Amino acid sequence: MDSYSTRSLESASGVDLVIALYDGIIRFMRRAIDAVDAGDPSARRAAVKRAMEIVIHLQATLRRDVGGKPAESLEQFYVSIFALMLQGSQANAKEKFEQVIACVWNVRDAWRQVASKLAVPEAALRDHWDLSPGASGAATISGSQDAEFATGWTV
Repeated sequence: MDSYSTRSLESASGVDLVIALYDGIIRFMRRAIDAVDAGDPSARRAAVKRAMEIVIHLQATLRRDVGGKPAESLEQFYVSIFALMLQGSQANAKEKFEQVIACVWNVRDAWRQVASKLAVPEAALRDHWDLSPGASGAATISGSQDAEFATGWTV
């Protein structure tokens, strides 16, 4: 990843980092589809594994204790797309990967609307994720290592 992309993620808001992680899921699901088309099970498994790691990270940083119903809904969303990824990988079914992309795209668009309106302050987002200020003063997801984590998915 180039230094510009790394710096832009380091200074990104919590919402922007979540969107970047969703973009990573979509990108890896597309790679999984390409691998199915190419008949490359090793590449398919690698792409699905990376996407699953992102979902696990998002799920692990979800603040269920204070997020209420929205956090519960996101929890169920992550469980569902994880299951779809697993089913798609086991069945070598790009249709399942396409379903994941469609679902993630819809939720990603909702986050983009939040980001564009800037109607939700970072403090409100802490109800759903463990957002804390990074070194640059911008929020990161669950601590200082998340800009590094996110950059790994935006290649």
